[in-house]
Amino acid sequence: MRQILEVRDLRVVYEQRDGEVWHVLNGVSLAVGAGEIVAVLGESGSGKSTLAASLLRLLPVNGRIVSGEILLDGADVVRMDTVELRRLRGGRASIVFQEPSLALHPTMQIGAQICEVLRAHGTLNKRKQRERAREILTKMFLGDIERIFSSYPHELSGGQQQRALIAQAIACEPALVVADEPTASLDTRTQREILELFESLRHEFGIAFIFITHNPRLLTNFADRVLVLYAGKVVEVGPTEAMLSSPQHPYTQALLRCLPRACGDEVSQPTKTLLPVIEGAAPSLAVLSRGCVFEPRCDERMEMCQIHEPAAALLGNRHEVACLKFPA
Repeated sequence: MRQILEVRDLRVVYEQRDGEVWHVLNGVSLAVGAGEIVAVLGESGSGKSTLAASLLRLLPVNGRIVSGEILLDGADVVRMDTVELRRLRGGRASIVFQEPSLALHPTMQIGAQICEVLRAHGTLNKRKQRERAREILTKMFLGDIERIFSSYPHELSGGQQQRALIAQAIACEPALVVADEPTASLDTRTQREILELFESLRHEFGIAFIFITHNPRLLTNFADRVLVLYAGKVVEVGPTEAMLSSPQHPYTQALLRCLPRACGDEVSQPTKTLLPVIEGAAPSLAVLSRGCVFEPRCDERMEMCQIHEPAAALLGNRHEVACLKFPA
């Protein structure tokens, strides 16, 4: 499989007004092949959205990549100038945000917004741009294309807005689409429709997807691999089936235990909590942790976990876990 994206030892900080520095990503590495869907899973504050923004150099003004490489088709995004980045975004790579109502331009019709992307990254004349925009919308919607084309974002439902945003993201058939919690604000049925849409797009165009989520339930029969982030570090990565059925890192195990149980369990055993939580709190981003970052919350912690930072151990079939239980 041809590699589309390779991230090597990425480190990102946020500089606060009081001079404090938050270490948000600490040596993140990952690789994504053509047409592959890689999910990034973790709690809020684990660094998922920072990773998504970093891949297209869309960090806020106080965010800074301090080291590492982001290789997209061999070109290092970290070292691109403004002109190269403008060509990259929407061309070779694009992003789908969680809230389409905020990402779409409120005073532009949907068709015009897609045409704007095509104009910025291609040589099509206006008539061809409109034809291409309608063609893309046909792939996103089952019907009523003309109404969608001429609608403003506020005239569409949340699911329709998200489909329109995806249409904009794939207009130039990018090699990579970063989807940052794209289903978080949608109902269950619409969530599944959006996932099926991603599935069809990766098969039709060979687009690789990085799918950011906090919900493991979405990943079954969807993602090829899952990467688990905790406190800005990759703690486990592997094939989806193995990760969800037999996770090896204590954090991944704890994360999956937090999935809601069936309501019937609450009736039969009323003393149990319906929503388990991981005890303790994530470490401060202002301090670089010594040893394992998950050690203070880990039920299986050992004395050496406070001292030694675990390296990734290969368990087989591209399954890696950073835990001192497994010798690297």
